[in-house]
Amino acid sequence: MPPTADLPAVDRRRGLRTRFVWTILGFGLALLVALLLAPTIGSTPIRLSQVFSRSIPYADNIDAQIFFVARVPRVLAAALVGAAFAVAGVVFQALLRNPLASPDTLGVSAGASLGAMLAITFNADITLFGLSTVPLASFAGSLGALAIVYGLSVVRRSGTSTMVLLLGGVTLTALLSAIMGFVQFMADFTQTFRNVRWMMGSLDVASYSPILGALVPMLLASAGFATLPRVLDLLSVGADAAASRGVDVARTERIALVSASLATGAAVSLAGPVSFVGIVVPHLVRLIVGADHRLVLPGSALLGATLLIVCDVVARTIMAPLELPVGIVTAVVGSPVFLWLLFRRQ
Repeated sequence: MPPTADLPAVDRRRGLRTRFVWTILGFGLALLVALLLAPTIGSTPIRLSQVFSRSIPYADNIDAQIFFVARVPRVLAAALVGAAFAVAGVVFQALLRNPLASPDTLGVSAGASLGAMLAITFNADITLFGLSTVPLASFAGSLGALAIVYGLSVVRRSGTSTMVLLLGGVTLTALLSAIMGFVQFMADFTQTFRNVRWMMGSLDVASYSPILGALVPMLLASAGFATLPRVLDLLSVGADAAASRGVDVARTERIALVSASLATGAAVSLAGPVSFVGIVVPHLVRLIVGADHRLVLPGSALLGATLLIVCDVVARTIMAPLELPVGIVTAVVGSPVFLWLLFRRQ
């Protein structure tokens, strides 16, 4: 038996474990249902009995080709991108202590978009590790934007300045948006059309190679996220309060910034700048499970993945046989939800 004075702490840990289990079970079950059902839904009906039939050669099995080539990669991409944007949003909001922060805040999404736009406009034709030019250029652009903002934040002090990160990110986003406008102005009609379509966000993944390519930086980011839940609670209160509890604030801020930016860059390189997932999902999860980041981070990953899978199903079916860019659906769904959250807080 623990001493009486320790009982409240023991009860809190037991309560946290119980809430963690229910968080994983609840959001995980929703994600599992979405993963199982989404590949079966589309403008072209398929029969699962025929998809997994051994009596029909794969080359002649149209249902199997639609399922494994067109839909399963798309659903997996939606899960990865949704989880990456949602967790990055949680980290940016805690790091900047700003509930409006999102993966767009520091200019990482804008840098990724500029990289992809340059690759499309100049018809760059390079393949590396099975990845085409556009996702490679997009990820390179996100790293370039991160380097600029991080360099500005540390140039005048030993640690990162959250105020400089925020203001520098907003300024860099405006600058990169102006450069993107100039690139579009100089591009021809076909290139401009491709640029605009990419900027709307799309999960039209035709193979598993782009997913595997994006998975590498996402796994690196996940390793960083795994070290953050407890310290993000302290950072949300303030850097001084975190430092007084023994947190290495400068190191934690670097890990958080790099991890969230890696996840954002990988997600944008795979699907384009999908809006509102990174800002709405963290608030929804906090509303359900509370503000403890040991619950918010995994809950946001699972809910973000589920939300983007569902939005992609809507994008594929609502105007079938046409497919809407998934970024349009997330914006239409996310805007009223965020306004509801805003007025609910007030």
